[in-house]
Amino acid sequence: MARFRLRDPFFNYRYRHYLHTLRATLALAVTFAIVLSCDIPHSTWAPVSTLMVMGNLPHVGGVIDKGSQRLLGTLLGGLWGIMILLIPAPPPGAVLTLTLAGIAIALHTTFTGRFGYSALMFGITLLMVIGNGNHDLSVALWRAFNVLIGTLVGIIATMTILPQKATDLFRFLLADNLDKLARLYHAHTSAPRLEASDQGELMKTVTSQLVQQRNLIDAVHREGRLRRGELGSLISLERRMISTVELLLETHWATRDGHDIIESLTGLRDAQHRLAHDLGTLAYQVRTGQSIEINIAQFDLDTHAEAAFNARSQQGRALFSPGGYLWLNRELARQTSALVGYLSNLQRLPSQRLRKRARRHHLVSDTHRLAVKGDPHARSTSSETHSD
Repeated sequence: MARFRLRDPFFNYRYRHYLHTLRATLALAVTFAIVLSCDIPHSTWAPVSTLMVMGNLPHVGGVIDKGSQRLLGTLLGGLWGIMILLIPAPPPGAVLTLTLAGIAIALHTTFTGRFGYSALMFGITLLMVIGNGNHDLSVALWRAFNVLIGTLVGIIATMTILPQKATDLFRFLLADNLDKLARLYHAHTSAPRLEASDQGELMKTVTSQLVQQRNLIDAVHREGRLRRGELGSLISLERRMISTVELLLETHWATRDGHDIIESLTGLRDAQHRLAHDLGTLAYQVRTGQSIEINIAQFDLDTHAEAAFNARSQQGRALFSPGGYLWLNRELARQTSALVGYLSNLQRLPSQRLRKRARRHHLVSDTHRLAVKGDPHARSTSSETHSD
């Protein structure tokens, strides 16, 4: 039986919601222990900050991004509030005016850049420090101090207690989407085919997971392995592949006559099954942290050009669906090849940590296990496409 590892990325991904609940609960317990044992005044703000930072973000990059923005906003808002409180004998209404001016600037900033959360925290901290404007500087300082304690506890807990990396989450979502696209693409060329409801459910899941990947861009960038531009290009290619598969599913069944012509094209099904297998292999390599080494065969349209573009219905009408269907297959192969090329050029995408853990979860075959021992970048010889 494989030895349990606390930093196992596959285990942490599979149970990420449960682990995040445990992590956040422990972080809150630590925060309460700190403020109660030290008898810190105005300590309510500390656990509130811990909970706000961790929230529903189970991964390191997201909490670092949110926590650093909260720290920045807290420091700037606290400094602004302290400066206002230190004004000697302020004229009537000056404190309120300067407070509202700072908040107005912060609110405007939330719409103009990616530091919107920092700007929001600036305004919240400023209101905490100013309070009712009674010029009690000690209250302002203690409130800001509690926010800093709670934020730091949240960041440290996320990084040390069964950490879940946003990079791993992005990788597994990408691999799972490639697996599902392979299944959809293969199923509509085989018998029995997927039911329309199952097909629609798979497409819904793929689209939802694409949105999740887009929301992870800043968090993954914070972890320093992949940059925002690289992630954006990956998501753009993936989105086009999803659209192409969806169009393929619809075009295939445009008319019965067109479908019969498509079925009669010699070699087409073999080429489609090969591409579906390559998609599954690509998902396997992404998931297990291997170097991306796979050749995608391009569709040869010339072989079927005459049959497709001279297609006629029984009534003699020209049929456009066979030609469109062939073109979409070629586009999917081209897009998959482009994705393979892009992934293979990402120097920091392969992961020795994932390759080691994949063997413990039987995601890598015995043959590949021996190859990995001799060469950490060895190509997979397995055609398995296990999901997480």
